Amino acid sequence: MAKSRTWHSLSEYNALRALMQAGTTTGAAHRLGVSQSAVSRSLASLENRFGTTLFERDAGRLRPTQEAVSLNRRLDPLFDALERIDGAPEPVQETLRLIAPPTYAHRFMVSLIGSFLTIHPHFYVSFEVNTSEEVIRGILDDRFDLGITGVEQTRSNLQMLPYRNSPAVCALPRDHALASRAVIRPADLDGERLIALTPRHARRGQLERLLHQAKAEPRLVAEVSTSFAAADLVREGLGLTVINPFPLYHYRSDDVAFVPFESPILYRNYFVTSASRSTPRIARAFMRHMRLNTPPDPFSSRG
Repeated sequence: MAKSRTWHSLSEYNALRALMQAGTTTGAAHRLGVSQSAVSRSLASLENRFGTTLFERDAGRLRPTQEAVSLNRRLDPLFDALERIDGAPEPVQETLRLIAPPTYAHRFMVSLIGSFLTIHPHFYVSFEVNTSEEVIRGILDDRFDLGITGVEQTRSNLQMLPYRNSPAVCALPRDHALASRAVIRPADLDGERLIALTPRHARRGQLERLLHQAKAEPRLVAEVSTSFAAADLVREGLGLTVINPFPLYHYRSDDVAFVPFESPILYRNYFVTSASRSTPRIARAFMRHMRLNTPPDPFSSRG
């Protein structure tokens, strides 16, 4: 006996995507311009077809299951293709809500945003510079579509997409005695003037353990909250620092020497999106643009 064919319904898939964004059948119905019962019927039909629960009720809202998130991601190429087929004569201006910490934002991100908007003049970018903690909070609260961070997170409702990896480097004045070294080791920092990241950074504790093991006692002259500020103090001749070279190398290599630091410290840089909402087309386009247009450097590699 021939197997019955499974028919696909765009209206049902539209209902799924609207529910992912709105979180309620009322909100989804408003987005689609249909009745609430029509949305409920579409959801029931999808769950019956796939034989799984796609949404669970949580405090009055519909929380997507992993099956719903996975299905929604598989639908992205379909809806991208439909948008291209529709080909509206006047392109709709799409907005990317973007957030990144200061180290990424200054010069590096600004340049990439500029080239992105030149290629896509119908796109619009709303860009906020804030802490890595606020990057995570903003994505979770649906205030932003895309974030950039060097802080690893394991929350189930976050999607961390690898962007760049880089080992630790020692940044120091170009006329410093250690600047000509091929590599700098923890023991070499004994007695040196050190600019450190504040203790809230996980790498600060890792560096202190390495220095203790090497019996090195540098002289702490300043604590800063960002690698950007640490590199600026190095440029002023205040001392040296151990930091993530990406993306600082791209706009500080003329002013500051970057020397590999022998250690197990590895920095991972990520794109951050929501795991419970569909990633907007403009956010996916910007991630592709960054990956394709990030200039090479001696220290970082694609994640």
